Amino acid sequence: MLKKHIAQDSGNDQAAQASNFATRLLQWFDAHGRKDLPWQQNINAYRVWVSEIMLQQTQVATVIPYYRRFMQSFPTVAALAAAADDVVLHHWSGLGYYSRARNLHAAAKIIAADLEGKLPGDLESWQALPGIGRSTAAAICSISFESTDAILDGNVKRVLARHFAVPGWPGHASVSKKLWQLAELCTPSQRNRDYSQAIMDLGATLCVRSKPRCQDCPLATSCEAKKQGNVADFPGRKPKRTIPVRATRLLMLENSSGELLLLKRPPAGIWGGLWSLPEHETFAENLPLHKPVEWPTLRHTFTHFHLDITPVHCVLNEHRDMAAKCAALQGSRETTQTLWYDIDNPPDIGLPAPISKLLAQVSNARHSSNADDQEVGT
Repeated sequence: MLKKHIAQDSGNDQAAQASNFATRLLQWFDAHGRKDLPWQQNINAYRVWVSEIMLQQTQVATVIPYYRRFMQSFPTVAALAAAADDVVLHHWSGLGYYSRARNLHAAAKIIAADLEGKLPGDLESWQALPGIGRSTAAAICSISFESTDAILDGNVKRVLARHFAVPGWPGHASVSKKLWQLAELCTPSQRNRDYSQAIMDLGATLCVRSKPRCQDCPLATSCEAKKQGNVADFPGRKPKRTIPVRATRLLMLENSSGELLLLKRPPAGIWGGLWSLPEHETFAENLPLHKPVEWPTLRHTFTHFHLDITPVHCVLNEHRDMAAKCAALQGSRETTQTLWYDIDNPPDIGLPAPISKLLAQVSNARHSSNADDQEVGT
């Protein structure tokens, strides 16, 4: 098996097995691979770049509608660079991992300002931009320019770890190094665009995390994990740790016009640059709240912790100074932006998924109440 050959440094055997790996994978892709995804049409570096950023830790089915809307609004890097931060984040709302959107926007601005609007054509230049690591840069170059740069995203790690029975969690440096060696070894000198898409596609459709479809895999006959009968053991699991739970109370402050107060979060950190509700612990003792109603707690999970959110809804009799008071408590009026959000005519701003959900619940409750009133009146 290849793992043994690597240890013995028998280069000819390595090259032969790698060539066979790529050949079978490309044959499968020609017959069964996906070729109708939006970013596979009219391929250019910008379209590939946006898709690769969106696909980080996010499934294809989830990305497709976001990608289509994003490309319709920002068809070129110049259009993205010129867009307002709120508009870009609005297009990302609900997709999660918002640092991806901030980095994408920042990189577009760098390209527009420092590179005369021209997208890079090599791996190193792409990696110099915000939010672009080695594998993402390689995917952009291999798919856009047919370069021979090797990729190693989550799907590729899984395929290689299983096929060559590489033990250990890919997050460990030694395991990552071995997988990169294999990725470079298996990357062919021709048809690199198709190969990169093929190995990612195989990991996304057949060599999936649970219940892999080994019976349909073109690499099954040479897959070491399958031979050993322990496919589920590869790649190795991330060491378990207890995920902490944090709690907060968010105020849904509604004025006499039915608008709700939102504050813009700092550019860095959780929900950076997005609009959110004021936090109860910060404001409750300093603001005149009238008849607050506590809603059921909902849980939102981040990468490193769970956040239990308890919404508190309150209709304000007097709201003229409320935005200023909230801003003053959080910082200063110059550094904390405030907005009275009109649910029926929402502006194009970036909202975290839990906040969008709460605003929708307020809207639904209001419309249900109006419908009941009309029915009673009838």
